[in-house]
Amino acid sequence: MTAGLNLLSPLRFFGPGHFMVSLFQLLCMVSVMNAFAGDYSGYEAAHAVIVAAEEAGVDPGWAETLIGDADRQESILDAIARPAEKTKPWHEYRKIFVTDNRIREGARFWDEHAAALSDVSQRTGVPVEVIVAIIGVETFYGRIMGRYRVIDALSTLAFDYPKRSAFFTKELEQFLILAWESGKDPLQLKGSYAGAMGYGQFMPSSYRAYALSIDGSGAADIWDNPKDAISSVGNYLRAHGWRKGEQVVVDALSAADQSSVFSSGLRPNKTVGQLALDGVRPAETLTPETVVTPIRLDEENGPRYWLGLQNFYVITRYNRSAMYAMAVWELSQAVALLRSNS
Repeated sequence: MTAGLNLLSPLRFFGPGHFMVSLFQLLCMVSVMNAFAGDYSGYEAAHAVIVAAEEAGVDPGWAETLIGDADRQESILDAIARPAEKTKPWHEYRKIFVTDNRIREGARFWDEHAAALSDVSQRTGVPVEVIVAIIGVETFYGRIMGRYRVIDALSTLAFDYPKRSAFFTKELEQFLILAWESGKDPLQLKGSYAGAMGYGQFMPSSYRAYALSIDGSGAADIWDNPKDAISSVGNYLRAHGWRKGEQVVVDALSAADQSSVFSSGLRPNKTVGQLALDGVRPAETLTPETVVTPIRLDEENGPRYWLGLQNFYVITRYNRSAMYAMAVWELSQAVALLRSNS
């Protein structure tokens, strides 16, 4: 802070409470203040993260230096305040992800990695097209993996986004452990504005829990090895309860647009028989005992209805959004259809 005080020393005062400063001095002051604003190493919350990481074997000096190198990014705070899942209706959101180009590239990605996709599908029970679609929605098959340094994203959200500080503080701790254990340069690892990484956009905690290399040996490289990314996505869905051979979602008919019926969350919690009493029925045969979640999304010409099953819910564990899961599902079906017809 001494530098900041020195910059104030040449100020010329003109009456009580008034002063004039040169433009050069003002720019210097702003530069200094910005530099301090980006240094999180002295934060009490940062110290707690460093201590927690140390308990997992991370060198505290290394961790403190890394957090000290983090830069606060205002654009990250702006981006997290307006995610597409909350600002766009379904018919606009769908156009982002279910496009002719993304479908074609999905078929190409499938062709390029057919052996790995087949092996992972057999091991996990997750259909190839769903794995392909997850990677397609998340990063356009590795083309768009994020432009922010992960350390900047997680530090900014941990220390300057109170609404979800607890979550991102934990992710920052997990990132320190991940970087320390993997040996990768943490300042070179980039991801989304929320700190998600690699082909499948894994958060650090998800990486440490579910990332799995294609051959099961060593740390999974989800940044540069698409086979490891495929393995990790399949393992994530399997671990969250994917049911091999079961349906994902079916069309539904609704006699009444009762908002309360369609606001019960993402987890299946009503039977087909119970929903029939509310005027919501599947467009194909499902047993009355089948547990589902009713879904209502706005298309351009009005609402459309579906019933999501367990596997639909599993997709929402990747991103807590019915629109996200529906985009993944529709992209998966379009990619599979194109490939079968080619």
